[in-house]
Amino acid sequence: MFELLALAFQADVTRVATMLIGRESSIRSYDHLGLPESHHQLSHHKNDPATLAKLVKIQTYHMELFARFVGKLRSTQDGDATLLDRCLIMYGAGIADSNRHTHDDLPVLVVGTGNGSLKGGRHIDYGKDTPVTNLLLTMLDRVHVRPGRLGDSTGLLAI
Repeated sequence: MFELLALAFQADVTRVATMLIGRESSIRSYDHLGLPESHHQLSHHKNDPATLAKLVKIQTYHMELFARFVGKLRSTQDGDATLLDRCLIMYGAGIADSNRHTHDDLPVLVVGTGNGSLKGGRHIDYGKDTPVTNLLLTMLDRVHVRPGRLGDSTGLLAI
């Protein structure tokens, strides 16, 4: 799917996409990683080191897929820049601690510069009470889409 998405960006078929790569809510296993359990089953790890190690194996696999996608965008020219330069991509999770189903301190990564509208290479903590929709609203603003409000957003972020 990542390869198809990169191709769609390269061919300018679309510049907007949403993709879910996990199987968190299904009972499908990761047999190709040597894990007969489902992602969801493992996500309720109870802080068991063996279960956490299996969960990390799945998460590492997902990150490797994403890293290859980002590498493809970085190596694909798009006029005087790369596809990655043109993109603004958020990669992350909807739950910070799957064992407790917490939504605070979500692990979120933003890559690309959105045609230079964003400076990369930084770690920014906006605090516990900042809705993730503020990031989404800010990303939309950086690509000149300004709905004014989005879900439970409380405003734009300084990114």
